[in-house]
Amino acid sequence: MEGQRANAEDELILSSLPRERGWAIPDLFLFQEFWCPSILIKEVNIFQKQFQAKESDIFVASFPKSGTTWLKAITFSIVNRQRFSSIDNHPLLTSNPHQLVPAVEFMYRGDVHCPTTEPRVFGTHTPFPSLPNSIIDQSNCKIIYICRNPFDTFVSAWIYFDKIKLEPLSTLKIEEAFEMYCNGIIEFGPWWSHMLGYWKESMAKPSKVLFLKYEDLKEDVNFEVKKIADFLGFPFTQEEENKEVIESIIKLCSFEKMKDSEVNKSGIIYQFLEKKYFFGKGETRDWEINVGRDKWSWRFMLEGLS
Repeated sequence: MEGQRANAEDELILSSLPRERGWAIPDLFLFQEFWCPSILIKEVNIFQKQFQAKESDIFVASFPKSGTTWLKAITFSIVNRQRFSSIDNHPLLTSNPHQLVPAVEFMYRGDVHCPTTEPRVFGTHTPFPSLPNSIIDQSNCKIIYICRNPFDTFVSAWIYFDKIKLEPLSTLKIEEAFEMYCNGIIEFGPWWSHMLGYWKESMAKPSKVLFLKYEDLKEDVNFEVKKIADFLGFPFTQEEENKEVIESIIKLCSFEKMKDSEVNKSGIIYQFLEKKYFFGKGETRDWEINVGRDKWSWRFMLEGLS
């Protein structure tokens, strides 16, 4: 009876929300000012109400296709480097980063288990204002947010979501997808409000939220890895630097290494996502090749970011 009542309440909530077609999921609903995939609205709601953050928890937050997989691998390797000091039998060689750092929203679908070893490391695409209070202001947990050039994010998302889209969705033409993107209609969009929510909190509470740029990570990964370690309270010692532990982590977590790993060439996680699709080219300014700089750049800025 309780389950039936809860389902009826969920249906009532959905029926009152604005609805659009998604890029990978058939339906998106405008839930708490962001476009939430229909398959995750119930889970996000439970996450908000029930999740109890621990002081040592770490959250890797991002907009989809912004470097999430890379940052998850780096973060996991940094905080667990004492447990897994040997690179030759590291968990990243036998598990996908999204299995080691599960998306907290998918935990409530029963697709992945909650980490038991502390510090617990989670991933999330949920915008900052929609996070549980236990994360926002009731604990000293840490959040690392990675932001990527919005044009590169668009191109990467368009390619990726087309590969994983569920039936009965048809392929979005790039012009149609761009129109939706400019209007904020994409899984967990709008991009600009998602980014600004975490950026503002990083300005207000720099000890709680670290705001990273994907392009900076690509340009000087050694510096950024040390920054992440310092922020999380796991700084590298001089001895570790002399032994090139940082370089070992960078190599282990590199796109090339993870993409070529057998564990990431096949298999499914979260019930429908093929692991091989998590590893694209990872290039910066790739949008200029795929779209063309002059065609849409000013229109995007004027319509989307104004």
